[in-house]
Amino acid sequence: MTIIATGIDLAKNVFAVHGVNDAGKVELRQPKVARAKLNALVAALPPSVIGMEACSGAHYWARLFQSHGHTVKLMAPKLVTPYRMSGKRGKNDAADAAAICEAMQRPNMRFVPVKSEDQQARLMVHRARQGFVTERTAVINRIRGMLSEFGIVMPLKAEVVRQQAREHLEDLPGFANLVIGDLLSEVAHLDERIKQYDLHIRTMARDCNAAQQLMQLMGIGETTATAIVAMVGNASEFTCGRQFAAWIGLVPGQYSSGGKARLGRITKAGDP
Repeated sequence: MTIIATGIDLAKNVFAVHGVNDAGKVELRQPKVARAKLNALVAALPPSVIGMEACSGAHYWARLFQSHGHTVKLMAPKLVTPYRMSGKRGKNDAADAAAICEAMQRPNMRFVPVKSEDQQARLMVHRARQGFVTERTAVINRIRGMLSEFGIVMPLKAEVVRQQAREHLEDLPGFANLVIGDLLSEVAHLDERIKQYDLHIRTMARDCNAAQQLMQLMGIGETTATAIVAMVGNASEFTCGRQFAAWIGLVPGQYSSGGKARLGRITKAGDP
């Protein structure tokens, strides 16, 4: 019989592959496949449906497998979890691959669209910029913490910290002057990096029609618009705006029972 569905448990170096035929019988079970051999193994398979969890490297492998004529379906790991144990004890890569194979065949399963290389490249701009912002916040807080040891207490506002730290710089003894000066230089360097990435985002927004349409909505600027386009794409997987809102975590949690609706707080689930 021909393999119609294949589940692949992704990893860094060793992968697990589980394939079944149209009767649900296991036709392929390889719990240990080296990274260098995975592409050749999948290329040798007849065109089928391949399921994987949407994790690091998943979109790269999805594009690669699609080039061999396969249909690739990515799923959120939390949606695969209910199929993982199957009443058995223990967890391993082979069981994960079998669970992925089972989960992707469910009629109500929700899938993650495969990102293009351009989408991932644009998303990297946002990830790098957010990293620089986080680093800058950490350095500013480090300045505040160190200066508090000398009785110089500053508010949280970043610009005030910059200004007051420069004003007290000459009053600091020895190495304290050196350290605070270096930290202020690091903040200035990060400011420049963030400005450069803001320009990259502005360029992306100007060249993208979808981002321009999103920016027509109230409260949507260049950063949010380009981030949505890079992360979501054409949003065809969402049937309505509320479903998209739930995906980014704007819908409150629900604890309804006995016919009575109970809505909780807006959770931290989703992509901030």
